[in-house]
Order: sequence, then C-alpha cells, then structure tokens
Amino acid sequence: MIYKIKYIICFILLLQGFKGSAQSDTIILKFDDFLRLVKQNHPVAKQADIITKSADAATQSARGSFDPKLFYQFDNKNFDSKNYFELANGGFMIPTWYGIEIKGGLERNQGVFLNPENNVPNQGLLYSQVSFPLLKGLFIDERRATLRSAKVFQSLSEFEKLNVLNELLYQAGKAYWDWQFSYNNLLVLQNAVTIGQIRLEAVIKTSVLGDRPSIDTVEATIQLQDRIVNLQQGQMEYKTKSLKLSNYLWLENDVPIELTNLTTPEINTSTYENENRILFNLDRFDSLINSHPNLRIYDFKLQQLAIERRYKAEMFKPRLNLNYNPLFDRNNDDLNFRNNYKWGFSFDFPILLRKEQGDLKLTKLKIKTTTFESLNKRNELINKTKAAVNEFNTYKAQINVYTQNVSNYERLWQSEKRLFDTGESSLFMINSREMSYINAQIKLNEIIYKHKKAALEAEYSFGYLNSNY
Repeated sequence: MIYKIKYIICFILLLQGFKGSAQSDTIILKFDDFLRLVKQNHPVAKQADIITKSADAATQSARGSFDPKLFYQFDNKNFDSKNYFELANGGFMIPTWYGIEIKGGLERNQGVFLNPENNVPNQGLLYSQVSFPLLKGLFIDERRATLRSAKVFQSLSEFEKLNVLNELLYQAGKAYWDWQFSYNNLLVLQNAVTIGQIRLEAVIKTSVLGDRPSIDTVEATIQLQDRIVNLQQGQMEYKTKSLKLSNYLWLENDVPIELTNLTTPEINTSTYENENRILFNLDRFDSLINSHPNLRIYDFKLQQLAIERRYKAEMFKPRLNLNYNPLFDRNNDDLNFRNNYKWGFSFDFPILLRKEQGDLKLTKLKIKTTTFESLNKRNELINKTKAAVNEFNTYKAQINVYTQNVSNYERLWQSEKRLFDTGESSLFMINSREMSYINAQIKLNEIIYKHKKAALEAEYSFGYLNSNY
C-alpha cells in the first residue's frame, strides 16, 4: 500500500511539466490584425498586383500598334563594273484609329538599267500616301479589336485581383479559426489535467488517512492518465494548426515567420464582432451578388467576346482599300497635285467564306458557353451565400442554448464535488460529472468555431472580404 502511494506521488511529480505557467509577455494575435497582415505581406497578395500590371502592359502593347513608324529600304545591284540600279526609299508611316494610314517619304533612284517606272528627279521625289479601307476594316480591324479587348481586360484584371485576395483571406481566416479552436480546446484539456492532479493528490491523502479505499488512487491515476493523453493530442493539434497558420505570416521583406508559444489567438467569445456587417450585407443581397467579382469577371469576358464577334463579322466584307499618293517635285515650287500623283486600289474576297463562317460560329459558341457559366455561377453564389448565412444564424442560436447547457453541467459538477468532499459521493460519479462538463465545454467551443467559420464563409460569399480588411 505504502509502495503504491509512493509510486503515485513520483508519478505526480513527473506531471508538473504539463502545468502551464502564465506568461507576462504573451502576444495576442487578433483576427482582424492577422488578416490585415496577410493582405499586406503575403506573396500571393503581392502576386495579385501583378495581375493588374500585366493588364496594363497588355494595353500598352496594344496601343503600340498605333505608334508611328520610320522605315528605310535600300536595294543596289552592281554587275560587270556597272551600277545596274540603286533604289532608296525612306520615310514614316502613321496608323490611325479609324483604319486610315498616312505615309510620307523620299524616294531616290538611279542606275544604268533603272526600271523606267522608278525614274525620279535627280534631287529625289517627295511623296505622301493616304490609305483607307472602304469595306472590310472600315469600322473595326485587328488593331482596334485588340486594343478594345485589352482595355476590357484592364477592368477584368481588377476583379481577378479581388478574387485572388478574397480567396487568400478566406483560406487564412479558416486557418485562424482552426488555430483558435485548437487553442481553446487546449485550455480546457490543460484545466482537466490540473483538476485530475488535484483530485489524485486529495484521494492519496484521504487514502493514507483511511477515509477512502486504496483502489480509488488507482482509479484517479487512470483518469489522470487518460486526460494527459488527451492533452498530448490537444498539444499536437495546436502545434499543427500553429504551423498551418504560420504559412500566412510574412514580414515586409518577404521573409516567412513562425508563431512562437508566446503568441496566442484572441479570447474566444460567443459572438461574432462583425455580425452587423453581415446583416447589413444581407439587406443588399441582390446588389452584392450582381457585383460579385466572380460574376463581374464573366461580364467582362462577354464584353471581350462581343468585340471578337464584331471583328469576326467584319471579316465577311470584301477587302477594298484605296491608296492616294500626292507627289512633290523638289525642283518645282508649284505643287500641282492634279498632275503629280499616284493612286490605286486593291480588292479581294474569299468566295466560300468557310474560314470566316467557322470563326464566327466558334465565337458565338464561346458567348453561349460563357453566358451559361455566368448563370450557373450566379445560382451557386446565391445558394452558397444563403447557406452560409443560415449556418451563421443557426449556430448563433445554438450558442445561446449550449452556453446555458455548459452552465448547468458545471452546476451538476460543483454539486457532485461538494458531495464527494463530504464523502457522500463516489469517485466514479464525480469523474462522470466532471467529464460531462469538460465535454460540454469542448462542444461549445466547436459550436462557436463553426459559427465564426460560417461568418467568414458568408463574408467570402458576398465577395467583399477583401474590402473589409
């Protein structure tokens, strides 16, 4: 008997490492502060800025199609010590928004066997050229279609950026609530071990005095060992959740940081601080869904496809381009455009139009597909948001009920504890009441955890999670 008690006392001394000591320099990481930190420093948040920068670069590239160009062409042939011909032509070309191209330059040609059509004055021939489409390309061409599509992509990229940030904050928020849930459970399990230690010590003392049978010390030891195993499991869960949360913590200079044991989540409260924001968003449900980044992306994709469809329809027209070139004699100050000019036109038209018809059909099918995707996504968002709000309200009601339930379990435990201290109850009964109270605390933590995750899901479903932090 004495041997068993000594063994148990040694066992208790080994458990002192499980007792948590209060830390005066504990850092509390709040949910809102955490998400702001993620939004500011996380690499994915910085990558989101690249989306808009890429769209700006694409628009700049499309505008480059309308940049003025300098050109120069030189062609020379020498054979049998003779200069057969020497052709030089240089100048500039300016494309315009309306498909008209303006061209100007200087042409100088010479040689023994120069083609007569290339004969120009000795000082060279100044010329200009205006070229414009009369049918195909009059209202839209490839350059204008590309630039218009690039401008739409600029607006689209802003909503793609919002989607990336919303998804990042959503995943980070879930990681935070997982972390807080494991921490709150850990506190309950630590308290359970502390209560079990106190109980075992009390049973040992009463057993030595002969007030309780020695077998009670074995039962109390088993109960404590079970709680220690649960605590170890809780410590492992908390460490795992802490490491997952650390995936979202970065410094400004792109250095990842890891949570320390001194950093804890904010105090677990039974209410969600931003509940009014959810209720406010619920009042403007339809407008929020219609302006959701996911749906706005489809709107801009349809705009791009509308530009593509217009361009493909333009390809059904015959190509008829008119060129007019006034010529300027540098030796003659009299500009006689009626006698010094060159003009012409070019025409072509594919007879079967199979390529044009196929391209237009493909574009129309893309429009239909994107429209169906948009309708389906809208329906998914509506149902997803309603489900999240429903879960939010349901868990809120459950919190109010189960908080009272935990309080009642505690009253039963305290009552049984008083009976046990006076010797009117058994160790089995006090342990049963105690475990019911502990399990009720963990269950309440779980309901609060689900309530906050539902709140996060609701804000994410509304599409404005990014704007809230």
